[in-house]
Amino acid sequence: MPKNVHEAERAATPETAPRASAPRPRWWHPLAMLGPAFVASIAYVDPGNVAANLTSGAQFGYLLVWVLVLANLMAMLIQYQSAKLGIVTGRTLPEHVGARIRRWPRRAYWLQAELVAAATDIAEVIGGAIALNLLFGLPLVLGGLIVGVVSMVLLLVQSARRQRTFEFVIIGMLAVIAVGFLAGTVVSPVSWSDAAAGLVPRFEGTATVLLAASMLGATVMPHAIYLHSALARDRHHAEWARVAERTDFTAQDARPARPSARTEAAPSGEAADPRPPATPAAPGADASRPHPPGDPRPHGADVSRLRTLLRATRTDVLIALLLAGIVNIAMLLLAAASLRGVAGTDTIPGAYDAIRAALGPVIATIFAIGLLASGLASTSVGAYAGSVIMKGLLTIRVPILVRRVVTLIPALAVLAAGIDPTWALVLSQVLLSVGIPFALIPLIRLTGDRRVMGGFVDRMPVRVAAWTVAALIVALNVVLIVLTITGAG
Repeated sequence: MPKNVHEAERAATPETAPRASAPRPRWWHPLAMLGPAFVASIAYVDPGNVAANLTSGAQFGYLLVWVLVLANLMAMLIQYQSAKLGIVTGRTLPEHVGARIRRWPRRAYWLQAELVAAATDIAEVIGGAIALNLLFGLPLVLGGLIVGVVSMVLLLVQSARRQRTFEFVIIGMLAVIAVGFLAGTVVSPVSWSDAAAGLVPRFEGTATVLLAASMLGATVMPHAIYLHSALARDRHHAEWARVAERTDFTAQDARPARPSARTEAAPSGEAADPRPPATPAAPGADASRPHPPGDPRPHGADVSRLRTLLRATRTDVLIALLLAGIVNIAMLLLAAASLRGVAGTDTIPGAYDAIRAALGPVIATIFAIGLLASGLASTSVGAYAGSVIMKGLLTIRVPILVRRVVTLIPALAVLAAGIDPTWALVLSQVLLSVGIPFALIPLIRLTGDRRVMGGFVDRMPVRVAAWTVAALIVALNVVLIVLTITGAG
């Protein structure tokens, strides 16, 4: 095994120079950098979101619109921070965490992360199974099996190192999801004045706090926080992705030395870089050349390239999360406008029947197709995230298809047990909400650490915003637990 990161880089870098490719038009380059955030954004429009948002709108109308708006703004900040960590350091969030804690705390941390991933998978498989039941009348267990098999096919695309193809497939499914959930709002009688009033933060009892936590957990999802650092790293630093695939990092490898006092010009909005200026790579030069100890850029990218990648990543996150936020709000508005007070609309099948009665079979079918695309895409992304978590925290490489089979079992067990699937979806999102701080707090600490991020360390306004987000999430969960135990409100 290589003794350090730089030996690993040299071992994993091909000797032959890459073949020259035909020049692309100028407009192609910004578009070519988009994609990782769209894959991560699937986590924000999964069946758990459908259950939480429809339940909220059907029971409380426009009351909790503010939760979705706030959660989506939080998600934009958080997902950018995760991608930034992967791009600047060349390592994923689980790899950083795994390298900094001892064996037993690391295993405990991995266990909670895996429980969160399992809760995610249950929600996604159940959602896809419900969609197949609504569209074709298939039994839920059989529908869950079909969702699992299709997700394996999607994962084969990713595991064959065709990340760009995988991104295109997921983006196509995201488009189907958007059409499926936005179509109903076009013909439903949305009260825009009531929707605007729903932007004022307030609760009405324990049930609304439970739903708010569920909606938050379904929007700011822990597994997406872990995953985005890997998606961005693997897309933009292919050489370093090969190093990570072949090397298990020790804690000493992952802790850069304290920076020297020398500084260089920092990117706009970032703190000054205390490292000596990096020598720009010549055209066609090896991008994975060794860097001095303490340089948090083991992939060898120069500062100007990292600036470009981070600008593209901001655009990627903004577009993807804005689309996901619009879809989430549309689901709640649809339920508030067309389903409030209708019996049985606290379940997805009941909501489907109500949509069919109120808006017609075409809108109901489009809704079910969107739900199916949501389940298929999100369960594939969830399994991918679980693999990233396990590899980073335990340095165990379980084949992703084997993992897909194992994680399918709990979801099928829930379906076979006859548990109300919509309620199982909502509760799974509450568990996700509880798991958010375990992913978010290490991320904030890492991106605020100059030894890790160098000149790309978070500046004070970003740190304040990030810690405020973490405090709000923790406070919401504490209130949820207290109200649930005491029965207050």
